[in-house]
Amino acid sequence: MLTNGQITELENQITEEKKTVDFDTREFTIEFLVQKYLNKIDSDENDIFVPEYQREFVWDDSRQSKLIESIVLGLPIPIIFLAEDTNGRLEIVDGSQRIRTLAAFVSNELILDDLDKLTRLNGLQYKDLPESRRRKINNTPIRMIVLSESATEDVRNDLFERINRGSDLLRNMEKRKGIYRGPFNKFIYDSCAKNATLVKLAPLAKSVENRQELEELILRFFALIDQYPNFKTHRSGIGSVLDEYIDERNLSFNAAEEAVKKADFERMLSFVEKAFPFGFVKGRGQFVSRVFFEAVSVGVHLALKENPNLTPRAVDVAKWLKNETFHSIVSGKYKTHAPQKIKQRVDFVKSQVLSTPGVDV
Repeated sequence: MLTNGQITELENQITEEKKTVDFDTREFTIEFLVQKYLNKIDSDENDIFVPEYQREFVWDDSRQSKLIESIVLGLPIPIIFLAEDTNGRLEIVDGSQRIRTLAAFVSNELILDDLDKLTRLNGLQYKDLPESRRRKINNTPIRMIVLSESATEDVRNDLFERINRGSDLLRNMEKRKGIYRGPFNKFIYDSCAKNATLVKLAPLAKSVENRQELEELILRFFALIDQYPNFKTHRSGIGSVLDEYIDERNLSFNAAEEAVKKADFERMLSFVEKAFPFGFVKGRGQFVSRVFFEAVSVGVHLALKENPNLTPRAVDVAKWLKNETFHSIVSGKYKTHAPQKIKQRVDFVKSQVLSTPGVDV
């Protein structure tokens, strides 16, 4: 039994902690939600935005289609969690895949597929539906919980962690560690992930710090440099492509290949450290995103492969991001791992690094 003093301390602690998670509940229609997400997205000034570390879009067409089917059927949709920042913008804490799917559908970027209930929707886009059905979809309310601006970064990350850990779901690399055991997997964990330069250049959001995110980034680097310029696709997305790649490498990986890959990896890191003021992030105080990491790491590797004697020169990433095409393909708006998008962003970095003027660093 707790003493009266212990009960008082417990209640005081609960009261104090509850103050840090001040929130309110809102309902936006799909039309309004999509508008708030898409308006000014190209300049990163949209009212509802995806934080940098969540920029990768991973849902395949089947999962996206099932979300739309659920909405048409009137089934309940999981609550979306947002957090208000000091500028009044709403950061998506949980629900970025759902919001981007809704935006893609309303923008006619998604063709419905693999539906087993509303089979007559298969092969259709938003524009193909009668106006009455489009109106019903647009007016469907989506429920949200919005953390106030007083919620700290720790509170937001804790919420994200609780949501994603609640069902004890493993991230892709956590699964691979147990399923795809072998020499290549061991090389990633033992020889690459502990590299101090990588740790410094790729700051992680707290929500993924202990989820083997660095190992995921390393796997992506090697898979993409080996597949360039003909990147593979899979119906289930980039995760399945990486699964196949690590499985294949485990079967044939040897000491000679390890030496080459280790040298390529360390040479790329050394160049990025010297030439990129913020490493693998877009600006000071930000966290690494998979999409931007892939562009920089693979682009730099390809530039060094073309010109092994390339001198590191300070690059201006802010200037790169003013290029509408590059900004669009590293913003994580939709289908981030379509082969043409991967090649576009990688080739952009490669060409910029090869042609960057300025002061040697």
